[in-house]
Amino acid sequence: MSRSFDLPEVEWATVGTVGEPGRRTFYIQARQGDQHVTLKLEKQQVAALSQFIGEILSDLPAPEPAIDEDQLELVEPVLAEWVVGSIQLAYENDSDRIVVVAEEVAIEEPDDEEEQDDDSDPLLDPDLGSSGAGMSATEDQAVGRLGLTRGQAAALVRRGWDLVRAGRPACPLCGNPMDPEGHSCPRTNGHRSPAP
Repeated sequence: MSRSFDLPEVEWATVGTVGEPGRRTFYIQARQGDQHVTLKLEKQQVAALSQFIGEILSDLPAPEPAIDEDQLELVEPVLAEWVVGSIQLAYENDSDRIVVVAEEVAIEEPDDEEEQDDDSDPLLDPDLGSSGAGMSATEDQAVGRLGLTRGQAAALVRRGWDLVRAGRPACPLCGNPMDPEGHSCPRTNGHRSPAP
């Protein structure tokens, strides 16, 4: 069973990657006191987190002071406690903090009575997506809560967008990332490959 946590007054937070574009793994890290947390994310989750936190911040006064980009590198060792399945955001007026609630991705074990299609692969099911949407939670699913200042949240947004843009370019037809060695676009049935 994975560990749940609640860091209501985060002192430091960042997002970052390990690996080369096309093979990167995305993480979010946060620290409060002697508690340090690392969670694994998908690139799309980092983009969504950046977008929605940015929207919340646009309705609030500008944060002061700005956080130096040099302070936003991942802290080694980068060992994820669990993989994030879903993320919820809220703004707490009383504490003036943006709250990020991450839930662990979990796949519900099928009942013995249920028939399973042996040819199906839940990781390839288009309804599930890469972020874990559609996967059922279990009772053992961990939950993490991070309370970010407006300055920490703004720095996370900037860094998140920088990381997303630093990846492989998206195919103009299907939106999937394009590899430098070629892209087999599903929208062209393999007949031609869009130029990067």
